[in-house]
Amino acid sequence: MTDKNLCIAIAAPGGYALDRAQFERGLARLQAQGITVHNYYDPDRVHQRFADTDAGRLAQLNAAAQDPDADIVLMLRGSYGMTRLLPDIDFRALADSGKLFVGYSDVTAFHMGLYATTGAISFAGPMVCSDFLHAEPSAYTLNQLWDCLRGPVHTVRGAAAGNPLVDVQGTLWGGNLAMLVSLLGTPYFANIDNGILFLEDIGEHPYRIERMLLQLQQTGVLERQRAVVLGDFSGYRLNPADNGYDFDAMLAYMRARLPVPVVTGLPFGHIKVHCTLPFGAQARLVSDVAGFDLTVSGYPTLAALAGRANPVLPPLGDTGG
Repeated sequence: MTDKNLCIAIAAPGGYALDRAQFERGLARLQAQGITVHNYYDPDRVHQRFADTDAGRLAQLNAAAQDPDADIVLMLRGSYGMTRLLPDIDFRALADSGKLFVGYSDVTAFHMGLYATTGAISFAGPMVCSDFLHAEPSAYTLNQLWDCLRGPVHTVRGAAAGNPLVDVQGTLWGGNLAMLVSLLGTPYFANIDNGILFLEDIGEHPYRIERMLLQLQQTGVLERQRAVVLGDFSGYRLNPADNGYDFDAMLAYMRARLPVPVVTGLPFGHIKVHCTLPFGAQARLVSDVAGFDLTVSGYPTLAALAGRANPVLPPLGDTGG
């Protein structure tokens, strides 16, 4: 195989780019990193709160997956829209495309549907509008992506006080908590046993987080896991009626009730500095009172894609700014 520049295909299955000029600067930044960009998102085709009609967004996703030059399908942004597309997505065709699909937030529904229907692994990681458009992109965030896609082993370090002692192995899965719960009872919910479940959300009050965790417990999902790892849960507002009930109070309550250990401090969620996690890979979680290491393996990497040239990735530390 010969070397070639990394090729990223951009698709927008959910929301649209709120700032067109910023979006175009983001494309230029990707190209400045030596990346070939094939953009299937058309800013002129915005429909209501979506990047296009349902049919148009599905066509973007399919075109990106069928692009013979693309190594990665990078989602434009989250917001909302993937759930509308789930019944019409040919997940087998997307899995067979050999592309590495990357995104988070609303894209959690895609990760869940892909794994539930085909067992294929995808990547909870940065998106165009969330991470590549900052005036000063996070080196950690982008380096996490490139390091993970290089493989064959990827490590994430988390730090938080008060975590339990844990040493477990299992299938890594998860994403946005609200999206996961919305798929319960559908064909797109990935029923995983002996898993390490990672979760995040934005703008959800602690009582809503508790309610969704209890729903996962009461439906039998959490008792089948080895551990739950919490990322960022910010963007909510407490009020006087909470009377001392905050995130820490909710966490203490859930730790006392859940049949699995709950670890905090995962750098993942709607934050500028966040990691990349292969959904469906094998992982080992080792935690102590100071923090934890999450080591992941057994997932597809760019170098391992059959029949492809070795892609030239941006050097670690280079954000293209």
